[in-house]
Amino acid sequence: MKKVQHILFFLLFSGVVFAQKTDKILSNLNAKKDFYGTIAQQIWHFAEMGYQEEKSAALLQQTLSNEEFKITKGVAGIPTAFIAEYGEGLPVIAILGEYDALPGLSQEAVTEKKSAGKAAGHACGHHLFGTASTAAAIEVKNWLKTNHKKGTIRFYGCPAEEGGSGKVYLVREGLFNDVDAALHWHPHDANDANPGSALANKSAKFRFYGIASHAGMAPEKGRSALDGVEAMDMMVNMMREHIPSDARIHYVITNGGKAPNVVPDFAEVYYYVRHSNRKTVLEIFDRITKAAEGAALGTGTKMEYELIGGTHELLPNITLQKMMYANLVKVGGVTYTQEEKEFGNQIIQSLGIENGSLEKASSIQPYKPLDPSFGSTDVGDVSFTVPTAGMSSATWVPGTPAHSWQAVAAGGTDIGNKGMMVAAKTIALTAIDLFLNPSQILKAKTELEEKRGKDFKYIPLLGDRKPALDYRK
Repeated sequence: MKKVQHILFFLLFSGVVFAQKTDKILSNLNAKKDFYGTIAQQIWHFAEMGYQEEKSAALLQQTLSNEEFKITKGVAGIPTAFIAEYGEGLPVIAILGEYDALPGLSQEAVTEKKSAGKAAGHACGHHLFGTASTAAAIEVKNWLKTNHKKGTIRFYGCPAEEGGSGKVYLVREGLFNDVDAALHWHPHDANDANPGSALANKSAKFRFYGIASHAGMAPEKGRSALDGVEAMDMMVNMMREHIPSDARIHYVITNGGKAPNVVPDFAEVYYYVRHSNRKTVLEIFDRITKAAEGAALGTGTKMEYELIGGTHELLPNITLQKMMYANLVKVGGVTYTQEEKEFGNQIIQSLGIENGSLEKASSIQPYKPLDPSFGSTDVGDVSFTVPTAGMSSATWVPGTPAHSWQAVAAGGTDIGNKGMMVAAKTIALTAIDLFLNPSQILKAKTELEEKRGKDFKYIPLLGDRKPALDYRK
């Protein structure tokens, strides 16, 4: 009987200690909401594209440095990539942060489409991503220090997620080899911590070189580089019938000449290939390359291509995801003020959504065994290297798609800041749980090894190319 009483007392005591820990973490982050909101909005205004995030990276570095983190700048040969570390010994818990904007999506924080007059905008909310992850890392540091706990918390400053595959270079350099678990999140229109998937991706810029000539007076002397691009595009579009139906191919002509009366001597087209299996991506990409070679042969031009990015599919870790989901439920969703509700309803109206509702932002999405996604992320390469878990929070008005002006607008308001703090709290609690429960780390590692296979060898899809630092120029 006494043994049972001791067990019950221990469980009760543990529950009280856990509740106190949770309450303290949430209270600390609530008190710093405005501080972190200011940082996020500074980065929103910077709106720097991939590998150009000098001000954004510097601001996050300074914030972490002020909190006793050791900063290592310019890792993996990337000026805007960095690692911030606090503590010593095991376990090593990584928190990922991003901060790049998207080109052509400049937008003011208003409910109508209105350019802010910049080259880019945070249509994927990475200003919130990097800031929330910074907040979480600092709060975990405070917990380690206050409780005299051994272990290392490490923030990874990850640039150029949008097509630049920044994390792939960090993985390739072995910078995650000693990490025990990695945590990340992403802005969204809902609060969700389900095991997610993402598509493998490989991208390249195909460049055609022809011969310039007067298009009216001497067309026979010219060889159009644009003809090469268009011939390639036509062949690839015919190829779509003969690839797996769940594969994706996207392209945009980035340079098609300067004037109709000049035969273009240079043209460029930028391609993405996506699929849930990286082997299929490689097969389709090889066929696209053959189409480009044939297009050059048929148009009398020359072709070369430059790999821009390549990412693995995302490998979810159920052990870690269940821990993160439980913490998200504890944290809860977002509560809007009356003014924010009016803003949100106008955004819903601009999206043309009938019977739209803001309630989704205040709730947590039900747990699912697997939540598929048709996007891609360089977190995929991290997930094949170390057990990785992610989540999303409602930083945008429910119904808002990523990469839209509406996402930029909401991200520039307190709607974005509130969702950001949901993520900061959830990640901080999950990281602390991992420090307290090393057995869960071992379980997560076993799961990773089983899923990727004992013969797995990491081979980056972008090969040995150097970081594409100028891909947005």
